[in-house]
Amino acid sequence: MRKTLMALMFAAALPTVAMAMPPDGGPMGGPGGPGFDGPGMHHRKGPLDKLNLTPDQRQQVGKLMGDQWRGRSEVNHKYLAKLPAADQKAMKDELDAAHAKTQSDIRALLTPEQQKTFDQMQKDEAQRRADRAEFEAWKAQKAQKAQKTQ
Repeated sequence: MRKTLMALMFAAALPTVAMAMPPDGGPMGGPGGPGFDGPGMHHRKGPLDKLNLTPDQRQQVGKLMGDQWRGRSEVNHKYLAKLPAADQKAMKDELDAAHAKTQSDIRALLTPEQQKTFDQMQKDEAQRRADRAEFEAWKAQKAQKAQKTQ
């Protein structure tokens, strides 16, 4: 249970981290993989830097790391779904509160102009989530209809 809680807390913190990433950033900070920001950009030092990877290797490593992250996320969701509904709700509420506090703390650090941009980013993200939820509901409904016709 403790490991599951920690994993869920980590997963809930990811949206905050994602907002700090560049718009085209992949799971490791750029389209080319760990520490690579793309052509003409600076290369940040990272744990794989000692390997002197080629851009192609960096891209492949970035893809592998992204696949690993998605796989871990799937495992987290699988085990979280097994928790009792009351525990799921309590965890969600706690994580939502922590996320809201972090967002508020970040906003407090920003200038008024940055706050406007931050608020728009928040609004856009909320819209993307709503669109995704609507799509998932449509997809589930379509799958149900397909099962009934078989």
